[in-house]
Order: sequence, then structure tokens, then C-alpha cells
Amino acid sequence: MLAGRFSPYKFDPSATVDDHTLSLLLEAARWAPSAGNSQPWGFFTSRPGEPEHERVVRHLAPSSARWATDASLLVVALAHRHVGDTQLLYSEFADYDLGQAVAHLTVQAQAMGLDAHQFRAFDLEGLTEELRPNRGWVIVSMIALGKAAGGPPVSRDRRSIADLRAAPWSLSE
Repeated sequence: MLAGRFSPYKFDPSATVDDHTLSLLLEAARWAPSAGNSQPWGFFTSRPGEPEHERVVRHLAPSSARWATDASLLVVALAHRHVGDTQLLYSEFADYDLGQAVAHLTVQAQAMGLDAHQFRAFDLEGLTEELRPNRGWVIVSMIALGKAAGGPPVSRDRRSIADLRAAPWSLSE
């Protein structure tokens, strides 16, 4: 299943994500592992036609606005990094744990016939000012979900398993 995963650059604007589907996606994220079971993640969701959608869309970079605005669901992913407005870490693994939750969410989406494109091409400062997350929370990334229009790319190069094992190590003698 994962070999068929890709990040579409075109979504079908007529496709929708209903409340039940959204709940299943968030349920998958809810069960992701986290350091000390801290679950330091949160999501701001918006769908076309909802008031929240324009609050998110207006902060997309031109490069992502070309395709992300047609997605059925935009998800802003946040990490709980600090306790309140202090520099005391809520979880030193917050970003890693958020990545786990996003991975669970996107794999669930694929299992349900949806496609996902994770991205960071948006005005972080503007979106933070717009959404005003609670103290200690930071916006990290976004995910566009829906039905891909046009299908997967013809070819996708991936690093080999051998390269994955060797890459972090200096093998020169």
C-alpha cells in the first residue's frame, strides 16, 4: 500500500471529506505513539465552504495555493513544545511525535482512498497570527487531503534500502 502513496499536485475540487471520515482520520492520529504518552499534537481542520477554510487558504504560498485550495480538507498540524509561555519543554520529542501522528493520519487517509500532500509552503507568521494557538503550541506543517486528480506520477525514484542503512555512517576507512 505505501509504495502507491504519492503527494498529488492536483486535487479533484468536487470531492469531499465528510464528518465521519474526518473523525476516522483524527482517530488514527490519536493512536500514534508518543514520548511518555504526552500526545503533543493538535490539528486545525478546514474544508471548502467552512469559514475556517478562508482563514487558512489566505496564508498559502503561491506555490501551494495552486493545488492545495482544491483539496477537500486542509489540516494545520501543531506541536505542543513548551509549558505555557515558558521555555520549559512540554516534550522534547514534540515534533517527532507530531510526525508520528501525521503519518498515522495520512496512512489512514490512503486506506480510505484519499490522497495526502504534506507541505510547509505557507506564511507561518501570518497563519500563527491568524489562528492564535495557545501558548506553548506551534504550527509546524500542513496536510492537504482529498482525491487526486490525474493520478500518480509516471515514475518515482526512491533511495535503496542499502543506501538508507549506509547514509548516516561514515564508511570511509
